[in-house]
Amino acid sequence: MTSQALSPARSRLNASYRNLTLWTLQGWIAMFFIAAGYAKLSEPMANLVELMKWPALASENLVRGLGVAEILLAALVLAPLVSWRVGRPLLVTAAAGLLALETVMLAIHALGLEFGLAATNLALIAITAPVLWMRAREVR
Repeated sequence: MTSQALSPARSRLNASYRNLTLWTLQGWIAMFFIAAGYAKLSEPMANLVELMKWPALASENLVRGLGVAEILLAALVLAPLVSWRVGRPLLVTAAAGLLALETVMLAIHALGLEFGLAATNLALIAITAPVLWMRAREVR
């Protein structure tokens, strides 16, 4: 078995593909959480309880606060668009926060027997974890 080093041009091309993939995933994460946060802020509690069981067990302020947090974290996922130097650490922090939120919500939805919403959180974890892992490696 032989291993050969990549040429500088091939290495740059691979880095470009990886960067494009990560930006695509970051865009999906941001779109999802901006929409989810907006729904938590703008929908009446009765509608949210119809869509998900857990808002019936939480205070309205908690649900609205979670919506604000989701929008803020989603915006920070796109922070490197403004400044690479300042934005990358913010992106890593936001991705870690979203990953923690997704994990907690996965447990809540699974315990509430909301399997569709639990599957959505599994998909979000599958998208967010690689972004966190790869972008955290870049920050060092």
